[in-house]
Amino acid sequence: MNNPLLQKFNTPFETPPFNEIKNEHFLPAIKEAIQEGKADIQKITSSPEAPSFENTIEALEKSGEKAGLISGIFFNLNSAETSDEIQKLAREISPLLSEYSNDIMLDKALFQRIKAVHDEKDKLTLSPEEKTLLEKTYKSFVRNGANLPEDKKEKLRKIDMDLSQLGLEFGEHVLKETNDFFLEITEEKDLSGLPDHVIEAAATTAGEMGKEGSWVFTLQFPSYIPFMTYADNRELREKMFRAYGSKAYKGDENDNQDVILKKVRLRHERAELLGYKSHADFVLEERMAESPAKVMDFLDNLLKHAKPVAQKEVKELEEYAAKTGGPEKLQKWDMGYYSEKLKKEKFAIDDEMLKPYFKLENVIDGVFQVAGKLYGLKFKPLQDVQVYHPEVKVFEVLDEHEQHVAVFYADFFPRPGKRNGAWMTSFRGQNKTGDKEVRPLVAIVCNFTKPTASKPSLLTFNEVTTLFHEFGHALHGILANGKYESLSGTNVYWDFVELPSQVLENWVYQKESLDLFARHYETGEAIPVELIQKIKESANFMEAYQTVRQVGLAKLDMGWHIAKAAGVKDVGAYERELQKETELLPPVEGTNTSTSFSHIFQGGYASGYYSYKWAEVLDADAFEFFLEKGIFHKDTADLFKKHILSAGGSEHPMELYKRFRGKEPSPEALLRRTGMLK
Repeated sequence: MNNPLLQKFNTPFETPPFNEIKNEHFLPAIKEAIQEGKADIQKITSSPEAPSFENTIEALEKSGEKAGLISGIFFNLNSAETSDEIQKLAREISPLLSEYSNDIMLDKALFQRIKAVHDEKDKLTLSPEEKTLLEKTYKSFVRNGANLPEDKKEKLRKIDMDLSQLGLEFGEHVLKETNDFFLEITEEKDLSGLPDHVIEAAATTAGEMGKEGSWVFTLQFPSYIPFMTYADNRELREKMFRAYGSKAYKGDENDNQDVILKKVRLRHERAELLGYKSHADFVLEERMAESPAKVMDFLDNLLKHAKPVAQKEVKELEEYAAKTGGPEKLQKWDMGYYSEKLKKEKFAIDDEMLKPYFKLENVIDGVFQVAGKLYGLKFKPLQDVQVYHPEVKVFEVLDEHEQHVAVFYADFFPRPGKRNGAWMTSFRGQNKTGDKEVRPLVAIVCNFTKPTASKPSLLTFNEVTTLFHEFGHALHGILANGKYESLSGTNVYWDFVELPSQVLENWVYQKESLDLFARHYETGEAIPVELIQKIKESANFMEAYQTVRQVGLAKLDMGWHIAKAAGVKDVGAYERELQKETELLPPVEGTNTSTSFSHIFQGGYASGYYSYKWAEVLDADAFEFFLEKGIFHKDTADLFKKHILSAGGSEHPMELYKRFRGKEPSPEALLRRTGMLK
């Protein structure tokens, strides 16, 4: 078979030739790439030369490039444009890659060579980046069982295979549950409170499903969130909330409870096998936070400041709801609805007022301009690059000297083959070999409000911040300037990876930045100064409530990955126990967060969900530095680019941060920004 995945990509910038790639190409290509990768390893282990940094550590870094490239393309499709066929392939491909990875990690001869180089590290003349690569390589082998006896290595292999299958199963169940539910409204009165564009989008969805004359709402965010925010019909809000909250928690073929219990037990067993107390201890050894105790102290400190304020916020909201004819006691399906109403009353601002100023195309242009002013980047649309779906847009990124920097893909709207949420990813990372530099292919994938027959895609303020957030991650990939792909771009400690994304969100609140792109989609008038002022004033509205919610999710994640969790039998009961101290409203029977908590059971955030809050401390501290000099101050931007965005994981993140900021980050900056510290 002439397999395009196995040829050199004869395309602009060697981008993936999506039009030529068929599903049947993936399995044979992966199998062949794995064989090539194994041959690379064989070459290292059979070398008659004494182990050196170049012939062992660097050679290993360069091994299996094809397998990395092909699997990257495949798993990106499985997230953004999946199908039954791709999901079936994923179940075949995952164990093959898991086995391949274990074959390398548990290769005795290879580890002996790595250890020999590591033992001599003090005598070698290595750059900081080379030292990091050596340390990371050695540690990753030890952390993946290289020092274990043979019988335990076999056990580890089996656990890793099972874990990769369970992760796929978890994601398939959540996607199926998200796609299977819809709320069909046939009576116009049940649309009361919903903005026109939301009603129009629901009619479009109904039409696509062959339900002309009615309105359909789904569990996809651009449909679910507006419904929960604006629908006057409380019973229907409850129905939607229960459907969302009970995803994969119904005791049927899509139930994830058993998947979670198996996954948690296996993660714990794996950690114990490697000599750690728990999965959390294992993970946090390689994080800025270092230990579960430090994470819990960090979360408790935030909770101490946030919870009393959050309780006041909920009380104020209940009083407001009762005063305006609502319920005496709020339920979870009331929060979005009454928050939006109170926010409008307090600050005379709501999403409907702001959306006309945030046409998607203008916001994209805005984020490009911000990147231009900060880092000298330009974005040029590319028509001749193949895409995996017609909606995907592609740009060439150029620097101030018109030199090629990267290719940037953007995929904005929900569809049945795409998982919920928003993320940044890459089809190829950046690296250097000798004089040759490979520049990255970076993508962001979102689920924003679609254009309708009468209106373009108008973003909520939350969607604008999401776009800036994901674009911040993209800049981390685009501006990568390392030697080794495994230390380049977003390949950093997990609790550091959110700094570039979260810091960029701050520009959405600044007049100087909004003036670049926030224009009314019909009249072209710039966003009024008083609206910008209101955005800033309302920025901390319900902030403590949101903080407690995030802390609750982080504690739920930690709770699933401490030793005690391995003995849990009842997912619902255990979750309730973990959520008690952060629960501000009555728990809802029949709903569960864990069963669709994809970040920790399908993505890479297990024992790492706290990192969103951790990175907020970094981003608040970093942005204070920008504010001191001006948000487009060239020298500050240059420091951030050099020590954070371009440096990737070349050194310990705290060292890089101190080089940028001149000091360690202070948590006070976040408490100041959120108004929780006077």
